[in-house]
Amino acid sequence: MLSRTARAETLRDRCDKIRAEEEQLREGGGKAGQERQHKLGRLVARERIARLLDRDAKFFEIGLWAAYKMYEQWGRVPAAGTVAGIGNVANVPCMIVANDATVKAGAFFPQTVKKLIRAQRIAFENNLPLIYLVDSAGVFLPMQDEIFPDEDDFGRIFRNNSVISAAGIPQFAAIMGNCVAGGAYLPVLCDKILMTEGSGLYLAGPSLVKAAIGQIVDQEELGGAKMHSEISGTVDFYEKNDEACLEKLRSLVALLPEANGKYIMPGGKDAAKPGDAIYDLISLDGHKNYDARDLLATIIDADSLDEYKADYGKTLVTAYARVGGRAVGIVASQRLQVRTKTEGIQMGGVIYSDSADKAARFVMDCNQTGLPILFFQDVTGFMVGKAAEQSGIIRSGAKLVNAVSNSIVPKITIVVGGSFGAGNYALCGKAYDPRFILAWPNARYAVMGAAQASDTVFSILARAKERGDKKAAPGELEELRAKVKASYEEQTDIRYGAARGWIDAIIRPDETRDVLIQLLQYVSRPTPHGHFHTGVIQV
Repeated sequence: MLSRTARAETLRDRCDKIRAEEEQLREGGGKAGQERQHKLGRLVARERIARLLDRDAKFFEIGLWAAYKMYEQWGRVPAAGTVAGIGNVANVPCMIVANDATVKAGAFFPQTVKKLIRAQRIAFENNLPLIYLVDSAGVFLPMQDEIFPDEDDFGRIFRNNSVISAAGIPQFAAIMGNCVAGGAYLPVLCDKILMTEGSGLYLAGPSLVKAAIGQIVDQEELGGAKMHSEISGTVDFYEKNDEACLEKLRSLVALLPEANGKYIMPGGKDAAKPGDAIYDLISLDGHKNYDARDLLATIIDADSLDEYKADYGKTLVTAYARVGGRAVGIVASQRLQVRTKTEGIQMGGVIYSDSADKAARFVMDCNQTGLPILFFQDVTGFMVGKAAEQSGIIRSGAKLVNAVSNSIVPKITIVVGGSFGAGNYALCGKAYDPRFILAWPNARYAVMGAAQASDTVFSILARAKERGDKKAAPGELEELRAKVKASYEEQTDIRYGAARGWIDAIIRPDETRDVLIQLLQYVSRPTPHGHFHTGVIQV
């Protein structure tokens, strides 16, 4: 029986108690864990989410009570060591899942897995883009038997990544700390991968590698952000710190059609450089090398370039940008000679295996997010020779051709220089259904350059003549060489191609931006839906 001074708990009391407990759960690993994270130069999970969300955006959190009073033999695991919920990023509602590294280094417990799978299901059923902020030591090994093997365990996360991707729902992953062992597959199964300096992405850490195969390697060389952005090509965006990474994430989400509004042409900034600057950049004969980024600066909106895999496959520039406010993807030939960590020097204007692999992935990603693609062609073709063949150049080239062939987003191709051989095909030549294909007056169009082609054709004709009854005089052969070259050069002139319908229009370089703004309005209109009808029929 209650004493006269005791009071029965009311619903309001219980609500206050629950709220106080929730505030404690939101503290994660507490001040010590937060201070440890800050000493590493990293934000804690909730700080990351707050920076990612739009100003004053509401965050609907799910699973805050996950793992409540569970696993007490291992200590507290507030919110299962993960923060999950829905909030607006660039005006797009997104499901956000962030590992809390202040709780057991962000390790996965059984309830962590269930919470993440639930978040994926909600995102899938409501068509919400997914953003993973990764900072985890992987599976909590003492409980691996409850985390690893079953159909609703750890592997289901990666299965869901794949199914969500196939459904066309965007997934972004930012590695902002540890990402090890099986957990490394989660970000790599996403559409876009960002990684901060000092983070690690590997199937086995340095100590495990030493134990397993006796190899001694440091963390950066094994799986650091620079290695993955320059050598393996796994990471799409290398970022200096958490703040820069979260800002880049916001800019990438802002490229989604939902953020832009359907079929609406928003206003944009002017280009960083005037169109006339192109004439100082590119020569009529095509022999002058130039940086593709300088060309793009005359066409795209200022400060809108987000380069994709900037340090990998450098002879093609792939980037997200805006033209007159319209979000686009860009694949452009790079005419500068470049140096790579694995291949050494690569010639500008040539497509190598790593460039083709990068561009294929980029084209697929633009299709995933519904971005029109602009192709800027100044390409001599694919790399040839022993090293190129052994690198799988045919396989990589076929991959890019396949991606471009099956691309369903609007494509616009601009030939700004040479368009030779299979480079024409891979960068969306006429046979690959660009909505519009344009060329500058200096453009050249053929199976190979005039010098190489004329030498080849000349040698064939000369051998044929030698096999004849009458041996050709030296002067006659030189005359033949000159005639072949002149004929070939005439055929590479862009007016020759325009006459035969290979391009839609020859435009002045300084008009390119204005023309693209106009064409992007046209290609962004809704596609027609087929239905049966007839015109007027005589009866």
